[in-house]
Amino acid sequence: MMLADATELPGWLAALPAVNASLNGLSTLLLILGLWLVKAGQKTAHRNVMLGAFAVSVIFLGCYLTYHQGLHHYTGEHGKAFSGTGAIRFLYLAILISHVVLAAVVPVLAIITIVRGLKADWERHRRIAKLTFPIWLYVSITGVVIYLMLYHLPTGADS
Repeated sequence: MMLADATELPGWLAALPAVNASLNGLSTLLLILGLWLVKAGQKTAHRNVMLGAFAVSVIFLGCYLTYHQGLHHYTGEHGKAFSGTGAIRFLYLAILISHVVLAAVVPVLAIITIVRGLKADWERHRRIAKLTFPIWLYVSITGVVIYLMLYHLPTGADS
């Protein structure tokens, strides 16, 4: 059964974009806390928080895929179109494209970083973490920004 548009989605499905943004926000906070903990020399707490950030990101991915599959099932659409025009549209697309490209590499980098940390391969862990952390943080932050731009940014189409 296909519905006319996304405004007619089941409530649980319509709520997933906000859930996804919240999970991205939580991941952002955990990443920052993890950095603070390792700088404070609290390795065990750092490990636990970073594993938590990874778990939150995995849950996000499950919810994200569920939303897009459900959206397609009910509407035939693969995603929500951005309704802004002009300069804001170019800004949105720049954020979206960089987010998507970097989001594709975060799981690989995060897994390598986590494995090296769990094996106590500190030199290699630190080296890759210096690459993984800013990319993962950027992806988490821009995930929230994309949600805000898609669902809460007033555009000419909203008036």
